[in-house]
Amino acid sequence: MAHCVTLVQLSISCGHLIDKDVSSKSDPLCVLLQDVGGGKWAELGRTERIRNCLSPEFSKTLQLEYHFETVQKLRFGIYDIDNKTPELGDDDFLGGAECSLGQIVSSRILTLPLMLKPGKPAGRGTITDFLGKSDPFLEFFHQGDGKWHLAYRSEVIKNNLNPTWKRFSVPLQHFCGGDPSTPIQVRCSDYDSDGSHDLIGTFHTSLAQLQAVPAEFECIHLEKQQKKKSYKNSGTICVKICQVETEYSFLDYVMGGCQINFTVGVDFTGSNGDPSSPDSLHYLSPTGVNEYLTALWSVGSVVQDYDSDKLFPAFGFGAQVPPDWQVSHEFALNFNPNNPYCAGIQGIVDAYRQALPQVRLYGPTNFAPIINHVARFAAQAAHQRTASQYFVLLLLTDGAVTDVEATREAVVRASFLPMSVIIVGVGGADFEAMEQLDADGGPLRTRSGEAAARDIVQFVPYRRFQNAPREALAQTVLAEVPTQLVSYFKAQGWAPFKPLPPAAKGPAQVPQA
Repeated sequence: MAHCVTLVQLSISCGHLIDKDVSSKSDPLCVLLQDVGGGKWAELGRTERIRNCLSPEFSKTLQLEYHFETVQKLRFGIYDIDNKTPELGDDDFLGGAECSLGQIVSSRILTLPLMLKPGKPAGRGTITDFLGKSDPFLEFFHQGDGKWHLAYRSEVIKNNLNPTWKRFSVPLQHFCGGDPSTPIQVRCSDYDSDGSHDLIGTFHTSLAQLQAVPAEFECIHLEKQQKKKSYKNSGTICVKICQVETEYSFLDYVMGGCQINFTVGVDFTGSNGDPSSPDSLHYLSPTGVNEYLTALWSVGSVVQDYDSDKLFPAFGFGAQVPPDWQVSHEFALNFNPNNPYCAGIQGIVDAYRQALPQVRLYGPTNFAPIINHVARFAAQAAHQRTASQYFVLLLLTDGAVTDVEATREAVVRASFLPMSVIIVGVGGADFEAMEQLDADGGPLRTRSGEAAARDIVQFVPYRRFQNAPREALAQTVLAEVPTQLVSYFKAQGWAPFKPLPPAAKGPAQVPQA
């Protein structure tokens, strides 16, 4: 590997913010930006807004990639938010600070003065980065650098003296620095909409103690305890379950031996136009390329690195094929149905160029047969009950899908398998039906109402990237694959697959998390 990318989460707090509001205190929010070169900054994320507070501790962490080999300049901006618009130009600026991510990583806890502009401090403001009935909520703090740092804030339970809070998960490093013995302070407070929350009580513990469930802790309000001799506690908090679970990443699965099996499907329907005509999407330029091949190279060159044998099945659909000239929706590009595998991306390109003059472009545009074809192999892999194989189908097409209902059924069934579908729309047709398959607005459903287990389709029109660098298309269409892979294996409860060394005997073993 050329380099390793690590995701880091920044916890942010501020102190002594200047007060811009007349009748109340400022309502601060923190915005994080990163220098992307050329004097431009890109926003990476925002914390929540905390009302009426000049020393906020934001519960929402900000996540970004850490590259050791690169100087990553960061800019933090604190704003007093008094409206609901996402734009910040109409909000009061309370101060900003700049540093590198490397400074934060090496310091672990970094406190910087807030500046209104170069040379003009924002008062005494600072920013710190480091890794009826009551309306109670909980806050968990871990100790570090002699201070308490907010690790998690629960939801508010309205009008309830016997609340049950939802289960939550938080990165172990953020919760206790990865050390089960690190002191943890838990504060239970009564929520107030103006930000002046009333403390109900606190207790001190550690992750190790929290794991000894069921565990009960007395909430103590020190001032009340000191004033009243009869004071016992302000209630008890019972921890019903606390466990450390391993959250595996895409990198964990790939390095654990998961093979990504890449399959290609190419549209040979008549709407592409006569391949011998320069107007055809299948027309090969004097340099031997077209939009289909450019898209194939762009995506395939990335995926092929994750397949050890570099043998990829490639199919065509929507053409009349020899010798009987029947329409086929899953014919092997190399015309060998028993062995449709091509050697590398170049092998697929060669098979495509050889098949083009041998078939008759026809129709209709049916996706379901190829999706079901790959799904059969994905189902066989799923029966192994190991995170050893994942399948990615790349469909290159010039038009809207014809067998819409059959394709929906195929995609919904495939969503329960270790499989993703990438569709690249070639040409300038109306791709609205494709956008519906890419179920970003909600789960895809069959006509009978069955919902997809997860979103496995990513659609991108090629011409959006026609003038962009070749890698831009691959980055976009492949961006969701790691998340889709991890979500599938996590749902199955499968840890990364680590095969035995070649000399070892016996069944393959899967380490238990």
